[in-house]
This record gives sequence, structure tokens and C-alpha cells, in this order.
Amino acid sequence: MSHATGELVADPPPTVVHLLASAAEESPGAEAVVFGEVRLTYAEYYERVRAFAHELLERGVAGRRVATVLGNSADTCIAFFAVHLAGAQLVPVNPLYTDRELRQILSDAEPVLVIADESLGARVARLAEEQGVEALLVGKDTRGLATAPAEPPVYDASELSLPEPDAPALLQYTGGSTGTPKGVQLTHRAIATNVAQREALLPTRCGEERVLCVMPLFHSYALSMALYLSAHSHGCLVVLPRHHPEHLLQTIRKERITLFPGNPTIYSGLLSHPAAATTDWSTVRACYSGSAPLPVETLRRWEALVGAPVVEGYGQTEAGPVLTFNPAEGTRKAGSVGVPVPGTTVQVVDLAAADVPLGPGQVGEIRARGPQIMSGYLNRPVETAESLRDGWLYTSDIGEFDDDGYLYIRERKKELVIVGGYNVYPREVEEVLFSHPDVIDAGVIGAPDDYRGEGLQAFVVLATGSAASAEELREHCRGRLAKYKVPTLVRLVQQLPKTSVNKTDKVALRQEMTS
Repeated sequence: MSHATGELVADPPPTVVHLLASAAEESPGAEAVVFGEVRLTYAEYYERVRAFAHELLERGVAGRRVATVLGNSADTCIAFFAVHLAGAQLVPVNPLYTDRELRQILSDAEPVLVIADESLGARVARLAEEQGVEALLVGKDTRGLATAPAEPPVYDASELSLPEPDAPALLQYTGGSTGTPKGVQLTHRAIATNVAQREALLPTRCGEERVLCVMPLFHSYALSMALYLSAHSHGCLVVLPRHHPEHLLQTIRKERITLFPGNPTIYSGLLSHPAAATTDWSTVRACYSGSAPLPVETLRRWEALVGAPVVEGYGQTEAGPVLTFNPAEGTRKAGSVGVPVPGTTVQVVDLAAADVPLGPGQVGEIRARGPQIMSGYLNRPVETAESLRDGWLYTSDIGEFDDDGYLYIRERKKELVIVGGYNVYPREVEEVLFSHPDVIDAGVIGAPDDYRGEGLQAFVVLATGSAASAEELREHCRGRLAKYKVPTLVRLVQQLPKTSVNKTDKVALRQEMTS
């Protein structure tokens, strides 16, 4: 059985840069971006984007890739749109990554330029030099992008043509089952269409929205539900550098936030904060939840506190990223991720016979097709062929539909663990553990975590006579993995359970975890 909400009611924008250009033309004096003391109107925002795009063009980025290693800021918003406008493919990279993780992505993506925060300067410049790539440090090699220049740059505006819809727009890395990241390729048409699809289920009010961006901008969720959403609505994007509960709660009141995209980690953390109960939430009309399943109890407690609905959806980087959402107008179902966005068909298919659709109440793998789906993984034809089959994206997620066509996520087919909204594959963590000289076997699994939704537990077998401790192994991981990938618990065991083909038995490990 297939589920589809219907076709788009209007033609989607050609690219997200067209959205920004339209907002600058139609609402030039409206507030567009707020970050600390920085406040930009749409006219100022777009002019700074155009100026930086011109600088990027002079560096020869058109038709190439540009990697960014940037934390949340107004500069990041400008840089992302400028890369798009310059005709380059944007490769947003997590600034929390270690040298090893950054090196993997730079080697695979082969960007012509890396743009990084000045605070990361020495490290990123060294890694870029290793790869033979130029590094551009915001605040050092270039002015702060959001800062008005003393003398406006002189350039021919006719050089800055808007991107072609079918040109590559994003190369976004997601965890891989092989333990190495995979680069998801998305066109301008795919991501712009997905903005319109989301808008059909969650309509915004033109010129009235004030969108909080506390999620990391390098992540597909923040791009879709904050950066691009605000430009589409001619609204104001209020950017926070990181999730700091007190600052976030103060910002809700001070900036009169209307839309709050978050995730279960943020919502559960704020619920336990004493200031949340005294915060003025009256301007917030909707909260969005994505990147990880939201516990029903958390949803209910949050709605009781805030007085605004939490609208939960589902997607993945490979899907541009939004596939389903509970509609803003109509029935919302707690525990469900809603219905397919318009123009998208979603099916639940048999796990053994992958082309056999299942009916309501039957659990299987989720597959989808639509105009927002990726064109494939960079340099990975085998993985691309596994994920894209006969026009369908096989998500590797397990779910079921109810009788009303609402989707419920039940499990993940692969070993993916979502820690605080970030994708983590245990294989990568296992490989890091194996790099310790005293480790002879290791298995990593996901475990329930009240704060992050999931955490990681590692089971490790040490060489005979080793005096290594669990904390020493965690320290070993800290130097080689982003913080959220470090196991919260390392258990030293005599041996790991094995299957009949001598693979680590993860089912038995989960049973061991609860024993």
C-alpha cells in the first residue's frame, strides 16, 4: 500500500537562493538575521551574501566544492548562501570533528576551498594544506562576513547569476555502515522543492515568523527547518551559537520567537530546567521536532508547559531531508511522524521481499520516492545502488502505517544510533577502540539515555595482562572522536558473544546490557 498526500499546490522555487533574492526584493527592510549584537535586514543580508559570493568566484569556486567548518553564527548563514550563489557545491562539516574525521571528509569531497572559523584556524589550515586545499578563515583572512565593510566592495552584479536548479547544491555527509562517512549529493531543485513540500504541511506566515536556530547549521535539519524556512517566510532567523538553556530561554522572550525547531534532547533538557516554568512562551505558536524519535511523554509535558503544539516529522539527509510531518492543520498523532509531504510516496515494504508493499499495522522497511531524493552518494556506487533501487530510496528504517496513513517509526534496520540528534555508527567507534594497543575485541551498541535519547555502550576484551581501565579507553576515544560519539559506558569483559558465522552478536550484547 502506498501513501501520498498529493501533488504540490504551486510550483516550488528553482533554488533556495531565489528565496533569499525574493525576500530581499519584496521585504528589504524586514529583519532577516539576529546573532548577538548583529542585526541584518534582508537588504543587508543579501548584499553581504552577494559580496562574499563575488569573492568566492574570484577564487575559482564555480562548479567546484567548498567545505565549511563553521559554528552557528550570522557569518555562517551568509557563507552558506554565498557558496550557493557562487555556483559551488556546499559541503558543511561539523566543527566538533577531530582531525581524523575532518581528514576523511576533505579527502573524499576534494573541495577547492575550506572556509572555517578563525578559532579553528591553525588546525583546519594544517589539514587543508595536507590535502592541497586553500583555507579561508573568517575573521582573519576575511572580515567578519556579517560586518559592514568600511568601503563596499566594487563588483559587477551581472556576474552573480542565480544557480541552475539541476546543479549540485549540497554534499552533506552522514554516517556510513562501513564506519566512514558518506557524502549525500543533493541538487538545488531537490532542496528547494523540499522547502515547498514542508511549507504545504506546515505553512508559515509571510513576514511574521521569528525562527529560533539553536540546532547546528551544518546539519540538514537546521538547514531545512531554520535557514531555508526563514528565507521562504521572509521571517527573522535568530541564531544561537550553541544550546545553553539560560540563554535560550532568555532569547525566547527577548526576540519574541514564534517557531522553535528542536529535538528530543533540547526539549527534555529544558523541561528539567527551573527557569522554563517562568519563561514567557506566549509568542511561540509551534515547535518542530526531528532528527530523533520524540518520546510521547516528553511531547505531552512540553505542550503542557509551552501551550503550543509540538509537530513531529521524519526524514533523513538522503531525502532532502523531509519525508513526513504531522500537518499543522488537521490531525496530529502523538508518537507518529505524520503523513508524507506532497509529491512524495512512502511505502512500508516486506523486509525479505523489498518490493512488496505492506498494509496498515504491518511492520517493514520504509522506502520513499519524490523530487527531493538524493542523486546518490559521492564516490560510492555500491552504497548508492543499495539505497536507490528502481526510483525508490530505501531508508533502512523500520516502521508501519496506521489505518489513517500516519507513519510510525519502530526501529532502525542498520546499526545506526542517534545520540542527541547526531547519527553515529557503532562500527566507527569500534574501529577507534581497536586502534588501542591493548584491545583485542570490541562491540558497541546503542543504549537508552534519558537526556540524549540514545547513548553508546562499549563491550571490550583486553589482551592478557593488560592494565588498561575503562576510563583510559574512553580517553582514547575522546582524542579521536567527536564528544557525542564517545561511549558513555565501557564494560571490560572476558569475551564477546558470537554468531554462528563468528560475527559479534549484537542481540546478545543488548541482553547483556540489561542484565
